[in-house]
Amino acid sequence: MTRTITRLALATLAATCPTGALAQASVAPEQNGNDDIVVTAQKREQRIEDVPVTVTAITGQRMAAIGVNSLAEVAQFIPGLQIQEQSANNPGFVIRGITSDSGSAQQGARITLYYNGIDISRSRGAYQDLYDLERIEVVKGPQATLFGTAAAVGAVSVISARPEAGFSGAINGSYGNYDRTQVSGFLNAGNDVLAGRLAFAYKYRDGYVRNIAGDANVPNQNQGGVDQDDLNGQDQRGIRGSLRYRPSDSITADLVLTYDGQRNPGTAFKSRAHAPTGGQTGDYGYAELSGSPDSLSALGARKLGLDRNVYDANLTVAVDVSPGITFTTVNGYRRFDALEIFDADGGPANYLEFAEDAKGDQWSHESRFAFEGPKYRASVGWNAFFENGFQRVPFATEEGTYLACSVSAAYAPIRTALNAGGIPTMTACVAPNGTIPATRATAALSGGRLTAVPYRSEFTNYGRNNTYSMFADATWIPTPALELTAGARVLIEDRQSGYSSIQPNSQLLAGLGIRTSLLGTANTNGNKFVAEKSFYAILPRVNALLKLNDDLNLYATISKGRRSPVVQLAAQNTAFGVAPNLQIVPQEKVWNYEGGIKGQVGPFSGAASVFYQTYDGFQVSITENGVATTRSAGSANNLGVELEGNLRLAPFLSLFGAFAYIDGGIGDEASNGVFAGNQFRLQPKTTASGGAILRAPVGGVTLYATPSVTYRTKVFFELPNNPAISTPGYTLVNLRAGLEFAEGRYSVGGFVRNATNKRYLIDAGNTGGGFGIPTYIAGEPRFYGVELGAKF
Repeated sequence: MTRTITRLALATLAATCPTGALAQASVAPEQNGNDDIVVTAQKREQRIEDVPVTVTAITGQRMAAIGVNSLAEVAQFIPGLQIQEQSANNPGFVIRGITSDSGSAQQGARITLYYNGIDISRSRGAYQDLYDLERIEVVKGPQATLFGTAAAVGAVSVISARPEAGFSGAINGSYGNYDRTQVSGFLNAGNDVLAGRLAFAYKYRDGYVRNIAGDANVPNQNQGGVDQDDLNGQDQRGIRGSLRYRPSDSITADLVLTYDGQRNPGTAFKSRAHAPTGGQTGDYGYAELSGSPDSLSALGARKLGLDRNVYDANLTVAVDVSPGITFTTVNGYRRFDALEIFDADGGPANYLEFAEDAKGDQWSHESRFAFEGPKYRASVGWNAFFENGFQRVPFATEEGTYLACSVSAAYAPIRTALNAGGIPTMTACVAPNGTIPATRATAALSGGRLTAVPYRSEFTNYGRNNTYSMFADATWIPTPALELTAGARVLIEDRQSGYSSIQPNSQLLAGLGIRTSLLGTANTNGNKFVAEKSFYAILPRVNALLKLNDDLNLYATISKGRRSPVVQLAAQNTAFGVAPNLQIVPQEKVWNYEGGIKGQVGPFSGAASVFYQTYDGFQVSITENGVATTRSAGSANNLGVELEGNLRLAPFLSLFGAFAYIDGGIGDEASNGVFAGNQFRLQPKTTASGGAILRAPVGGVTLYATPSVTYRTKVFFELPNNPAISTPGYTLVNLRAGLEFAEGRYSVGGFVRNATNKRYLIDAGNTGGGFGIPTYIAGEPRFYGVELGAKF
């Protein structure tokens, strides 16, 4: 649905707004006599050219034109942003090479994800389906003054369409290969005082990785015929209700209630070492992931897959107190619960079978006053953010299989006993044809007394984090051509971490005189350890804007970002029993130095920026025995260039493009250890995207077509970098085209994504990598289908 972004809608946003070419091409301009686009990047109405911050936006209208409807797809068209959707429960947000994807309840985010002005950055609760949106905005560089402490390197803001006066609606549907079925729509009704909007979306797609563990024609060696679904599919649904109340021109209140849910099949963690039945070991073939035969009782569900629910409520009230003074309050509550069952060894053996059970609650409140005069602008406010959650990780295996697949020189007697029985160990525990000699290990180690010994354990980390802050911004305008801005946020954090585990000793090892859990981790026997620390920080920024002319501006900014210290609590075995193992991982500090130019020259609009960032106490996460651990990798630095532009060739044809070069990584000093000199994970050095938007009237109908291309260079998935845990560069080609009838009220068309069926990886290493058996997740193949739309 084509919509004009009104001043009222912009004024209620608690985030930044677009400055880039995507926004200039797709946001309907505010009419102020000069066709300028009016935004609120500094929480006031300004022309896009007048905002001294690097921001890109893509509207719901533009997303529909390109044919993208997920966070990962949108990111391909925004320079400096990468979003990895391993699953809806495990998204990775990357801005300028810095990743925020930890699921630990003890760890803070690096990148703020905002939903209608509310911080939803906790990783397991952050994923948000995209439908009936006003736009998505991405601000780059530390933005603590505007977005809070989690915006250490930037923020992503998702803004839903708001109710408006009048009666309108739309419904869109599509169907394609892999039984890809999508239906979305909205219904809007109301007047200038009270208006409501109800929007929904349902998205289903079969898995594109065949899982032969669910094939009745393939003998299942582990679960006695329990079926499994094909992998990397989609089954999600969402509904949103919005209410806008305007009792007068000076008061606007917006209430938004959202439910988002997924019932997706499992993720295709595919091993190169453990072949499925038939022996196919390539990254892009079929898989045989069957999980544990005790999956229901040990892990919480019978099948691999994700069961996730997110409930969100936010209330924004904006009041014009008097001429030049406004007050805004933004309040939110978000609750999520997610259970994901996954086969981490990537093969047919009952070896590394895990689940992740994550729950959390978040409360947020922010209020601010804004002041404006002929020579100044200013804002001041306060924020309180409270979160409480946990991440529980159950583990299930069969003891003999685990020992055969994991045993090392430390257990030489076990290796000798297994090899004497003709049972190969380590990666050879699964034969090249997919049979599993390791299933005989229990009998060999127990002298034939036992054939299978189920084993289960779990560990849980807890986090209760409260943040209180005050912030202020002030802009001085000494001349009409120059604006100088300074601001800061002062914050106090109370971070409480907890840890518990149930790690019973192995029965088979106990029979050999070795008393330890299979994972080698300490057993608190369900008792919870707790540690608490408080921290404070001051996070400043300064900006300058120089107006070269009415349509072209230069800007520069210096800002400080911070990722919170980690109160990292686990358990350890001591001479006196099990004790807490507390490590305070220091805060990660970043200084960002940036400059750019943006505006319009004739039919061309765009932006260019150059930035340099330095990091102290750079935090990295590694996985050991299924447990994610945070460490400080020392110093890091980041130099980059971002470009985007839009060229209007004719009233019916425009071109758009974006480019980013990011040369970032861990400093090459010896003090940074094994991480020294490594490229940032999940960040290609070079990304580019481009396309065309054609809308041509032909005989009473409108022909539309949007071809697009995205490109990225090599990506490393882990630190330290390992060429085996990476994907080469690749190019994806997409197309959406069709016809609109009856003045745009009806449409029929088709789409194809990844038209060349390019093979690529979206992740590698994963939990299996922590056990020496990395796994690989294939990217999406060619998707194609037809689509229909109607609006009124």
